[in-house]
Amino acid sequence: MITYRHATLNDLPFIVEVYNSTIASRMVTADTSPVSIDSKRDWFEQHNEDNRPLWLIQYQNQPCGWISLSSFYGRPAYSKTVEVSLYLHEQFRGKKIGQYMLAQIEEYARKVGIDSILSYVFGHNIPSMSLFSKMQYQQWGLCPKIAELDGVKRDLIIFGKSLI
Repeated sequence: MITYRHATLNDLPFIVEVYNSTIASRMVTADTSPVSIDSKRDWFEQHNEDNRPLWLIQYQNQPCGWISLSSFYGRPAYSKTVEVSLYLHEQFRGKKIGQYMLAQIEEYARKVGIDSILSYVFGHNIPSMSLFSKMQYQQWGLCPKIAELDGVKRDLIIFGKSLI
């Protein structure tokens, strides 16, 4: 059973813990060392219940991850385009939670007038690329060798989906 709710500031330590747990893999985030709760407060405050949600995800009543929509590029002409971020605790991956939550956030996005959703995925992150492909996202961009993780140049792929 998968449920979700708007995250509160009390959820921020868990959100940061899940985020930090992905850093070592060098597959999910461009951060190379753990982030602090304080460093994520401004990011947290940029979310709202109206059109830029940050949801805490629960699986069988246990917190297991989070999903958010963030503004893209910060200019008014892009207000109907968002970036989706989805992070699941390692022990909850492979349970179709990601598919379910992407479908839920897309439904929400349509209701609040969002036209496009983007996701930035490293080219070597096969699980995430598979998830977005399965959910009918298309490759809208490729930034070759734009990131360097532990001395290895990595591609960044921009996945996109039109909701209109």
